[in-house]
Formats: sequence, C-alpha cells, structure tokens
Amino acid sequence: MDLVAGIDIGGTKTKIGLVNKDGKSINNTYFRTREFEDLDDYLDKVKDTVDKLVNDCEHEVNLLGCGVGAPNASSRTGCIENASNLAWKGRVPLVAKLKDRINLPIRVMNDANAAAMGEMLFGNAKGLEDFILLTLGTGLGSGIVANGQIIEGSGGLAGELGHVGLTVEEGRYTGVGVQGGLEAYVSATGLKRTILHMQSKYTEDSRFRDIAFNDLHGEDITKAAEEGDFIALKAFDYTAEILGMALANFTAFTQPEAIFLLGGLVNSGKWILDPLEKYFDQYLMEAYKGKVELKFSGLPPASAAICGAAALIWELDKKKLAM
Repeated sequence: MDLVAGIDIGGTKTKIGLVNKDGKSINNTYFRTREFEDLDDYLDKVKDTVDKLVNDCEHEVNLLGCGVGAPNASSRTGCIENASNLAWKGRVPLVAKLKDRINLPIRVMNDANAAAMGEMLFGNAKGLEDFILLTLGTGLGSGIVANGQIIEGSGGLAGELGHVGLTVEEGRYTGVGVQGGLEAYVSATGLKRTILHMQSKYTEDSRFRDIAFNDLHGEDITKAAEEGDFIALKAFDYTAEILGMALANFTAFTQPEAIFLLGGLVNSGKWILDPLEKYFDQYLMEAYKGKVELKFSGLPPASAAICGAAALIWELDKKKLAM
C-alpha cells in the first residue's frame, strides 16, 4: 500500500499520520512539541513515530515520502525561519536533518500553504485555479493559490496574511511583533482579547466578568452567544467586521473564486459566519460582488493538517503520473 507520512508541526502538538492517495489518514497520532527543546531529540521522536505508524499498519506499507507543514517554513530552503511559537530559534535546517533519519523524499512548506495544497488535492478546492485558505486557530495562517499555483514568494515565505497590519484603534501586536496584525484580532486568542476589550467598553452584565483570561475558552464564548450574552455577541460582531474587511482587501489583490475557512474559530458557526458574510459583502468592491464564495474547508477536521502536509508529496507523485 502506497502511503505518505504527513507531519504537522505545531507550537503545542506535533501530529503525524499516514495518508493514502485519496487524502484519507489511515492512522495517526500526536505528541507534545514543547517536550523537546533539543531539535535532534525532537527529530528522533518524529522518526520513531513514523516507524511505529508504519509497523502498526495491517498491510505492508510502501512509504513514498514525508510532507511537513510547519510555521514559518520555507519550501525554498527547507528551513523553519524564526518561528515565534517554537523552541528552536533562528534558521532551523529541518529537511536536511530529517533526511539524515528518513532517507526518502521530504518536502516542507508553511503549514497554511500545505493546507491549501491539501484543499486542492483532497478537499473542496478541486478544480479551482484561484482561492485563498485561512486557518483560524490559535493564530491565523493563510495559503494563497493563483493560476493553480501556491504563492510562495522568492524565499518561500509569502502569504502571511495574519501579519498584515490593519488600521484599528488599539494596535494589538501579533506574535512576531506586527502592530495591528490581523491574527491579533481574528483567531481564538484574538477573540479572547476582544472579550476583554468589550468588557471595558460596555457596562452590560456578562458571564465573562467573573472569568480570568487564562480560564476563557472559545467554546465558552460560543455558548454565551447562544444564550444571548451581550459581550459575546459584540465580540463576534467585532471580529467578523475586521475579518470581512480584510477578506474584501485580499479579494482586490488576487480575485479568488472562493475563500475557504478552516480551524477552531469556524466551529463558532453562525455567530461568526453570519456577520462575516454581511461585512464581507459590505466592504467588497462592486465589481467582485457575487463572484467570491465563502466556504468551509473540505478536509476532515481531525486530520486536516496531516492531510495537507501529506499533499506536498502526493502532489509530486501526481505530477510524475501526468508526465
């Protein structure tokens, strides 16, 4: 059985799975990234995990390679470049060091770009030439596809829409120090910060007035909105307006056919999506109205990052078959 190892390196967890040509994760697992401050120890754990997954398969596995999605990863250099949420600082030669352990084709890409690749091969972007994918989790990642190609830039680090500065009054900082950056507002963390902002702005009662910031979770905000909590509803509306304006700006830049949304913030459902559609249409240039769809990702939520990483190798295999 031909399979590809998909490796998603996150600041908290590293998720690894074996993915078939149809984008289905046969089996997967995870371990905590932060337990490994030493890069070599971490990569030894990655190799051991891949080996165990292969050995645990019921059928004999022909492993074609490893695709890796990671924050600030350059597909051009094979390195992670100054990732703010990882223990290994500076330029990390990920591909070269991993190849010392796994002698197979290895390809690395920014995690959101990898997710966009997965969306093209396995998800709802099949057949689309121009689209944007946003991952709305702890932070905000983005993958941009134009004319059927991932926009990678000269150094392989293009498309960091989460760190595009916006004109907003507070000027919050993102994890890499961009003032007013989008992910400081539109992310699970940004939504929590907005709850605090709304409590300072309004005097209405809210369940959040008795909850510390570190005890606040996205599911709590969604539940509060369902119960009609004034602060929760204001926070979702504020977040949706900023995202709607940003998506209208991004549309003017690449004119995508669709914008796909993936990640925990999307689980808030209508509380974020209904106002988002309203504001997106409000800020969109007239020439684009009715021509850009807001859609959910077609990747399975539990293994979307793994499938996206594996798509980096399956895409190469697809090209070979087409030749």
